[in-house]
Amino acid sequence: MRKAVFPGSFDPITLGHTDIIERALPLFDEIILAIGTNSSKKYMFSLEERLGFLKETFKKEPKIEVMTYKGLTVDFCKTQQAGFLLRGLRNAQDLEFEKAIGQTNYKMSGIDTLFFITSSGKSHISSTVVRDVIKHGGDYHFMVPDCVKK
Repeated sequence: MRKAVFPGSFDPITLGHTDIIERALPLFDEIILAIGTNSSKKYMFSLEERLGFLKETFKKEPKIEVMTYKGLTVDFCKTQQAGFLLRGLRNAQDLEFEKAIGQTNYKMSGIDTLFFITSSGKSHISSTVVRDVIKHGGDYHFMVPDCVKK
């Protein structure tokens, strides 16, 4: 069984995330959307809200499981018997950052990271941008799944 983990804070999930997940689905028997918990980080949305966003967005997709974890992502992958990590790349800065993490993860665990380049028209979308737009009362609806718009 080919299983992958797509880790993130998903604060909130965006159409950039859904683009990567939907394109990765044909490659795997299961994809775990894993919300990493970090007590020192401030989130806009609660853990329960973020879990709800992910579950609602993919409620009709049987190959998706939503979970939380603490600690190293590769340790979580091992507990779930997942052989791959998924990451999205929007630009060259993402590549450099994610490449270093991917290489470190591989060295520690032998778990490969698969990188997906964001589809055309979605590279401007990030959770950080969405949060900033929300904070300032702007229209963020074109960047998130329907469940986040409520």
